[in-house]
Amino acid sequence: MSEILCSTGALIGLPNGRNYRLLESLSKQLSCDGFEFMMYNSWYGQTEELVAALKEMNLYTPIMHCEKHIGESISKGGKEELRKALQLFEINCRIATSIQARKLVIHLWDGITSDQNFANNISTYAYLADIVKDYGLDLLVENVVCNHENPMKHWCELAEKYPNIHFVFDTKMAAFHNQLDLLYREEYAWLWKDNHICHYHVNDYGGGYMDWGNLRTLSIGKGNIDFDRFFEFIHKIHYNDTFTVEATMFDKNGNIDVDTLNGNFAYIRRKLGEEK
Repeated sequence: MSEILCSTGALIGLPNGRNYRLLESLSKQLSCDGFEFMMYNSWYGQTEELVAALKEMNLYTPIMHCEKHIGESISKGGKEELRKALQLFEINCRIATSIQARKLVIHLWDGITSDQNFANNISTYAYLADIVKDYGLDLLVENVVCNHENPMKHWCELAEKYPNIHFVFDTKMAAFHNQLDLLYREEYAWLWKDNHICHYHVNDYGGGYMDWGNLRTLSIGKGNIDFDRFFEFIHKIHYNDTFTVEATMFDKNGNIDVDTLNGNFAYIRRKLGEEK
């Protein structure tokens, strides 16, 4: 059976004060199988309290998403930025193991710099892979949007240099670059045949090619992604591991649309033929 997860980033953000303690009540209202825990940079000063609270809630969190500024520091490059990135990455690894996560998602590139200095990103992956081994985590590189090249090109470069690398495929990120259809093409079948893709983020997108003004994470059905075709592909390749819904579900006042989220989980289960 697949696991349908909810990103905590879909629930917790600036409008509700990034209050992770809200997860205790929200987890009882959601019909997902567990959570992908999203780390925020404002929590670095309270990691012990954070971990203690998550353990007390007894949340099932098989996946953790690294704090995104790590990728930004890697992209900028230089000794100081690299030192900071590796230090923060190790903190994220410690949190992940403390909450019993199995997989760790990272934005290997991020921020304004993005992939403009990709040599920094591709070389730094080796350091991250060494660190993550000590924590027994499966490190997944996301197909993050680029402002210089494109994520599929970078995945190919990474896989050539690191043949055992694992990825997380985000439908929105791919659609932003008109690369969702590449997933279905034979020339990229190595991504699933060789088990490189180990997780999917299932999010909708309502913009066009590299449409920065519409780079929002939408609920399934609120954009223009053909999810019928996507799930037909999922059936074809017999993938039955983890999926995460990341669609932003809080409004400007921090109120959370639980019903729509539960509708997303139910939709995915129907598509997978795993209705509860």
